[in-house]
Amino acid sequence: QVQLVESGGGMVHPGGSLRLSCTASGYMFRNYRMCWQRQPPRRELELVACINSDRTRLTYADSVRGRFNIDRDDVKNVIFLQLNRVIPDDTAVYYCTTPAGTRGQGTQVIVSS
Repeated sequence: QVQLVESGGGMVHPGGSLRLSCTASGYMFRNYRMCWQRQPPRRELELVACINSDRTRLTYADSVRGRFNIDRDDVKNVIFLQLNRVIPDDTAVYYCTTPAGTRGQGTQVIVSS
């Protein structure tokens, strides 16, 4: 059974940084492209970043490109999302997702002064 567990969220000041993690189990993690999505308050789910299986292709939403970095550790079955220079619009619940659309419970990020 595929399981994804996100962690690392919290409250951060504008301009600050956070590192989110997602630990996967129940499938051959290293063979699959993985993504982060987020759902801001009262808004729809949006794709934030993706990383392919061999880390050669990283894609980002325009709103986060240059500020966020996605990475993965295939030994530990973990993907990361480094949030830098955060802004209030980054406030959201962040989810990691598999290509089939499986998501974890999410981790909340609140950007506030």
